[in-house]
Amino acid sequence: MEESKMGSEGTFRAILAILQWWGFNVTVIIMNKWIFQKLDFKFPLTVSCVHFICSSIGAYVVIKVLKLKPLIEVDPEDRWRRIFPMSFVFCINIVLGNVSLRYIPVSFMQTIKSFTPATTVVLQWLVWRKYFEWRIWASLVPIVGGILLTSITELSFNLFGFCAALFGCLATSTKTILAESLLHGYKFDSINTVYYMAPFATMILAVPAVLLEGNGVTNWFYTYDSVFSSLFIIFSSGVLAFCLNFSIFYVIHSTTAVTFNVAGNLKVAVAILVSWLIFRNPISGMNAIGCTVTLVGCTFYGYVRHLLSQQSSSSSSVPGTPRTPRTPRTPRSPAEMIPLVSDKLEKV
Repeated sequence: MEESKMGSEGTFRAILAILQWWGFNVTVIIMNKWIFQKLDFKFPLTVSCVHFICSSIGAYVVIKVLKLKPLIEVDPEDRWRRIFPMSFVFCINIVLGNVSLRYIPVSFMQTIKSFTPATTVVLQWLVWRKYFEWRIWASLVPIVGGILLTSITELSFNLFGFCAALFGCLATSTKTILAESLLHGYKFDSINTVYYMAPFATMILAVPAVLLEGNGVTNWFYTYDSVFSSLFIIFSSGVLAFCLNFSIFYVIHSTTAVTFNVAGNLKVAVAILVSWLIFRNPISGMNAIGCTVTLVGCTFYGYVRHLLSQQSSSSSSVPGTPRTPRTPRTPRSPAEMIPLVSDKLEKV
């Protein structure tokens, strides 16, 4: 009876974690699109910079003030040698996501971002010469096919936005691979990752944002009527972007890797539906089919990765079983299969 009660509490906690993750993620995506489209604030670098500032302050409050998470100490040398490169890629990742949101609908952008598993596998194969079983390559077929079908049939196609989203996938994959190698030895959680990376990202982005968008932002202040309410929305999106990181940490520790993968793909479907209800961007039937195929492929990919991870852990426990060397280090638990900064934040 006690075990059944604990099991129901665990299930309720996992559902609650997933729902709050969905809520934060979908809200941030919709708010960012609203900022670019409805508020006519067409400055993705500035929006990204605001998000990094809010995330820096939020992580500091959580760790230093509220002490909800212990600080993971990092050597000063490692901060520049190991964390700074991660922060640079993290910065590019967020900026490309916001740039793509300015030019293409949320539905199309979310579908393209689902291409990340394929770019991760290809990069690890090309750069690190990492071996993957045929089942991994087979699971990428519906992802690639769905992306191609969606891109061909997209009624609001924009080449610049498409390229930004596609290169954002490459940045996400690079960030994930670097996390496995550069942060080896540091058991970072999402909040500590943001605590160290967001200030670096703010520093990297501040100068380009001022130089490239400073005049435009100044003119927007003088020409836009409801400045204060608009600024409230912009900074609220930054606060919610940080809350999204916190919710990701909660989800990872409340669910399994398979549940996280399935919930992530369902979240994309929810984001697409909500964005369509708000912005009413045209979606053709073939476009919807392509999006569905992509999401099913992502779910299948996560399931295959989970199966191979279980097989690898069971074979390594048998004495005398040869182990295939892997570079970078293969995740040792389902939680480690998740990027240190989730790929959903990139869609911020």
